[in-house]
Amino acid sequence: MYDMNEIIGSHDVLLVTLDTLRYDVAAELAATGQTPNLCRLLPGGQWERRHTPGSFTYAAHAAMLAGFLPTPARPGPHPRLFAGRFPGSETTAPGTWVFDTADLPSGLAQAGYHTVCVGGVGFFNKLTPLGSALPALFAESHWEPGFGVTDPDSLPNQIDRVAEILRRLPPTRRLFLLLNVAALHQPNWFYLDGAAPGDDSRDSHAAALRHADRHLGRLFALVRRPSFVIVCSDHGTAYGEDGHTGHRIGHEVVWTVPYGEFVLT
Repeated sequence: MYDMNEIIGSHDVLLVTLDTLRYDVAAELAATGQTPNLCRLLPGGQWERRHTPGSFTYAAHAAMLAGFLPTPARPGPHPRLFAGRFPGSETTAPGTWVFDTADLPSGLAQAGYHTVCVGGVGFFNKLTPLGSALPALFAESHWEPGFGVTDPDSLPNQIDRVAEILRRLPPTRRLFLLLNVAALHQPNWFYLDGAAPGDDSRDSHAAALRHADRHLGRLFALVRRPSFVIVCSDHGTAYGEDGHTGHRIGHEVVWTVPYGEFVLT
């Protein structure tokens, strides 16, 4: 575990949530060399198997932005990287960075960070009160249709916006950036050659991850150094397993997610 008390204040912090990415698909593509940009940075070139704190985007992100990142899928205890001050917390350890607000973005803002959200899926679209709740945690937030699930170029469009944000950020101001990547979420049929409209599948989900990996190399090249980076899924999704389609259900393919953390220097 990193000592986050040494990281916070000296590093930018980047949280990339690959929305809906399944652990089994991510692990298979990593093992077969199909996601080289991610594997170059993941410890040992592999994803860690974890359990999500929520079975759909809003629940999972609300928990993660309160310091409850996906939990290692093995017996604990599992100290957390970030934690709101809470008497009796059993997952706050000496290396945990503790904040005195209700959520991580406001805690980092108190520590001098500029907090930014570049949203992807509908819970970040700011078109409704619910779609505004998560973005409202940040000092600056961005969403437009070109960042959403229906645009095949959503991730490169989002990275363009990240580049713009970085260009105007004072070099002495630390950054906390949440990038919610919509590309993995249904619909994703358009990433698989020969797939018909609406024909989302495990294979098109994998094709979407290969597409995302090609563009994430550009993102990591843009990010300022030093940066502490977390890349993970918020939850998985079902493509017919045991008769299930989608998420917000208690199925293994939904609750088990890929996770990685590393420092860019």
